[in-house]
Amino acid sequence: MPLNRPALALGPGPRSVQDARRWVVGTCVDIGRDDLVECAELGVSELVTNALLHGDSPISVRVRGTREHPRVEVRDTSTTVPELPHRTTPEDEIDLLLTFGRGLGIVARAADAWGIDVDEEGKVVWFAPADTFAEDIGVEGRITGALAEQQDHVEFEGDLVQFSIRGIPVSEYTTSTRHYRELRREIRLLALAHQDDYPLAANLSDLFSSMEQPARAQAGAQQIEAAQAAGAKTVDLELTLPRRVVERVDLFIEMLDLADEFCRAERLLSLARTPAERKFQTWFLREFVRQADGEQPRPWPGSVSGVRENSHS
Repeated sequence: MPLNRPALALGPGPRSVQDARRWVVGTCVDIGRDDLVECAELGVSELVTNALLHGDSPISVRVRGTREHPRVEVRDTSTTVPELPHRTTPEDEIDLLLTFGRGLGIVARAADAWGIDVDEEGKVVWFAPADTFAEDIGVEGRITGALAEQQDHVEFEGDLVQFSIRGIPVSEYTTSTRHYRELRREIRLLALAHQDDYPLAANLSDLFSSMEQPARAQAGAQQIEAAQAAGAKTVDLELTLPRRVVERVDLFIEMLDLADEFCRAERLLSLARTPAERKFQTWFLREFVRQADGEQPRPWPGSVSGVRENSHS
């Protein structure tokens, strides 16, 4: 079965376009969506070509979403995002083709929805293949993602709480963060492309945003990066967050568990967390709840309590 299959890594040459096209067509057939093959093949060909010409390696392609609404994604490591054109007249369509080549115009006509999602590690250009290639100029794309929504400064209001998260294992934190980013994108794009069909995805996306927006400025990313560069195995973080955010952590944990159930039931074409990833995320998030209630920090099991190895707080 193609569900949850890893992304297909693509090489730098033109053969990558053929490989991606063949792989996406095979995935559509495997999940019983032969009706989407033509548009999926057209769209992925254009996106991989654009990534080879304008993106940065490594480049990969994968299929996410659901069987009912699969989504093709092409990722590269460049965070440069083109300004999406506004297409309202045939003349605008001509301008689009002259400016961007055939790529985005073809994708817009081969998709029910499409866009660009950009984060700290690069960008994903995605589209939900349509069952019929549009005769007109197609649907308008959207730009989303952490960098697209990023604010220079986040004002914290209300009751602020100081937290000390001790003995964070750097490798587990990095793996957990990568998984969360993938899940965050999955939920956000599913809600964006098919909100009426998946109201729970919209609710989850709103919850994720409410949890991460104020936390992003205090998430300790620089400390983690410094610990990685120094070869440290653990790191301690000193963070400040509004109490109103912490009050939603228990609900956030429940929603992550629910997302795992959806993945295992193949209602999402994503990977559920491993038991180790779930254990780490639950410990990390519960530390905020415990300390907000006045309890003392509890280091990650296995780290030495009271000893701060290679701390970067």
